Amino acid sequence: MTGTAIARLLVVLNLGLLAMTPAHGQTITGTPGSPAARTTINGLQIPAPPQQFEGKIERNAVDSTPYWPATIEPGKGAPNILLIMTDDTGYGTPSTFGGVIPTPALDRIAEMGLRFTNFNSTALCSPTRAALITGRNHHSAGFGVIAEQATGYPGYTSLISKDKATIGTILRDNGYRTSWFGKNHNTPAFQVSQAGPFDQWPTGMGFEYFYGFMGGDTSQWTPGPLMRNTTPIYPYENDPDYNLITAMADEAIDYMNRINTLAPEQPFFVYYVPGGVHAPHHPTKEWIDRISAMNLFDEGWNKTRDTIFANQKKLGVIPQDAEMTPWPDDLLDTWDKLTDDEKKMFERQVDVFAAYVAYTDHEIGRVIQAVEDMGKLDNTLIIYISGDNGGSAEGTTIGTPNEVAAFNGVNVPVDVQLKDFYDLWGSNETNPHMSVAWSWMFDTPFSWTKQIASHFGGIRQGMAIAWPDVIKDKGGIRHQFHHIIDIAPTILEAAHITPPSVVNGIAQSPIEGVSMTYLFDADNADAPSNHPTQYFEMMGDHAIYHEGWIASTKVMRPPWEITGPVNQDPAGYPWELYDLSKDWTQSHDIAAENPEKLKQMEAIFWQQAQKYQVLPLDASVATRLVTPRPSLTAGRDEFTWKGTFTGTPNGDAPSVLNTSYTITADVEVPEGGGEGMIITQGGRFGGYGFYLVKGKPVFTWNLLDLERIRWEAPDALTAGKHTLEFDFKYDGLGMGTLAYNNMSGIGQPGTGTLSVDGKVVATQKMEKTIPLTLQWDENLDIGADTGTGVDDSDYQTPFAFTGTLTEVKLSVDHPVLTDADKAKLQQALATKD
Repeated sequence: MTGTAIARLLVVLNLGLLAMTPAHGQTITGTPGSPAARTTINGLQIPAPPQQFEGKIERNAVDSTPYWPATIEPGKGAPNILLIMTDDTGYGTPSTFGGVIPTPALDRIAEMGLRFTNFNSTALCSPTRAALITGRNHHSAGFGVIAEQATGYPGYTSLISKDKATIGTILRDNGYRTSWFGKNHNTPAFQVSQAGPFDQWPTGMGFEYFYGFMGGDTSQWTPGPLMRNTTPIYPYENDPDYNLITAMADEAIDYMNRINTLAPEQPFFVYYVPGGVHAPHHPTKEWIDRISAMNLFDEGWNKTRDTIFANQKKLGVIPQDAEMTPWPDDLLDTWDKLTDDEKKMFERQVDVFAAYVAYTDHEIGRVIQAVEDMGKLDNTLIIYISGDNGGSAEGTTIGTPNEVAAFNGVNVPVDVQLKDFYDLWGSNETNPHMSVAWSWMFDTPFSWTKQIASHFGGIRQGMAIAWPDVIKDKGGIRHQFHHIIDIAPTILEAAHITPPSVVNGIAQSPIEGVSMTYLFDADNADAPSNHPTQYFEMMGDHAIYHEGWIASTKVMRPPWEITGPVNQDPAGYPWELYDLSKDWTQSHDIAAENPEKLKQMEAIFWQQAQKYQVLPLDASVATRLVTPRPSLTAGRDEFTWKGTFTGTPNGDAPSVLNTSYTITADVEVPEGGGEGMIITQGGRFGGYGFYLVKGKPVFTWNLLDLERIRWEAPDALTAGKHTLEFDFKYDGLGMGTLAYNNMSGIGQPGTGTLSVDGKVVATQKMEKTIPLTLQWDENLDIGADTGTGVDDSDYQTPFAFTGTLTEVKLSVDHPVLTDADKAKLQQALATKD
């Protein structure tokens, strides 16, 4: 018998045993068999096996006795659970952990409960979130990196396997009402379309209600893809004041009030994860004005960093003997070296970011207040995690008005930012991010930022937990080491729910985190951590924590450098060593003095890496965004649409980057002329559109909102049928060069030709093209344009086509490397190595 067959047999036997096992601690309330009967379950097998019918069945109903299965509910006194996590927030950002930005909602939770000062993430969005909802390490859950960077190795598929049921599934099947509001970055990017499958969407992962966006980030003004459950919605249309940060708070409050009104005794689980404060930074003007007037950052990033550090010691959220890590003078300018223009622009950037922090916290505060207004605060476990990783360095060293440009390796000079974007910063006309230096400051007292898993600037998160009925050490501080995988088991223990052994017939892998509920008791304030060992790894950068020590690899790539050559040997990165009992901030590398200790730590790392699917290590970043992966378009070069078809997300749309392509549209123009969108992908911050304006065919390439290349027919189309074509011949070698650690094949020139009814009407060469990604929170649309347009001066969305769109075809002709090309690339790679 094979190993697979044995495993299947064990599952079958296990199912049988579980079905025969009486529910440990099972409690039935009400009259058994009555409509009002309630029961708890042991939870070892979920969904629970069918309950035995204990009524009586005769030939006639008059002689029979019905018996209703008891409704499953959590145990008596089970708390409501409000799990909150913000995005891209360094340890020293909120006032609760010494920051200068007011965060009264987080302050409130800390004052009602406990502050945790030694709580750690994975250093990146999707991975932290996968670990949070499964209780397993991010590689174990298939999220070694973000969904958009998935590769074909077990730890990097972006697929949460069925043997790792989420906290949503477990709570739902134990009687909770479960919901998810805000960011979902745990659905594979290639499964976000309306074709599904939907088992990796929130509603398929145990969350009965979902209102939020799919992907890593989105505009808060025109969010996309925005979903209610699995249906795309566009609530911002005709509502210029719409902002998702407020809208999702409204939705969560409405949801909780519905549950409370319909079933006052029903415990709920709300997973509340706003897009704030990930870029783009989109607070309302009211909040920008309010925070700017406070002049929080007039002294610049170095002196403000000192202020945060002093505040942290006063609050006791860092040890009194903790040292500030040095400023990276070799990488980032000190404030006093900047020009006046740079200071002005950088201060504007951080004011908008700070406004976004305060605004997001304010709306979280509304959700918390709604729980109190329902009279449920005392028995609600509230977990508020400040950030899913450290502050983000993805805005480049000078910041950017358009993060899509930054991800394509394009910097917008400070003088251009001042002239064109200063007053617009944070509005729907910008997609902004701030200078790396501010993010480094917000990670005080640590070094480095998001993406860096080896140093605490990338992984240390402030967290507060309150549960008024249980946690009596109000305002207490806990310094024990813990990790994001510890949240799920903490919730389960608080709810007295046993992790299941079998879910939907599939044997479950063990939960890898540990419960933190022991720290709710003031008597355990100084107890040793029950989480002695934890590995960290992100895009090749790695570390191992073990019993108060951490061995960290040297940072080999600043995280704002995402498009350069890739180090091919991350397994060979040099190591550093820190004794955290004496050096809480990783200020003193003592590897040279402790070679045996370092050797021991290295061995533990590789053992953990093997156990949790970390291998193979891969240091690539941006190039992984264009790695071939499963999708609706994989293996296809021809695409056809008939009529209007909107809302295909970026990850499921055919790509025309770094390739030749032809778009052909058969249209019928009505009497009096026609206009509207034929086909578009992307939007205001990067993309293309083929459309009619005042009857004239136009093809526009929006090059990252910095330049627009336009092909336009000289004459409007007459009424009747026409065939329109845009043909683009790409001059580069294409994405095949990436396999040789070489980016020379992407972003190269090409020539576009616009034809009407077989006649060429416009030809133009593009000297450069977008190399890596279009605006990812926009869709591929046919016959109309959702989100934002590629050229606001031409049209406003939805810009529906006014004629008849009979058919649109896209043909893609990918470059193929010749043997000579491969030989040159191989030689260049060998020289580089």
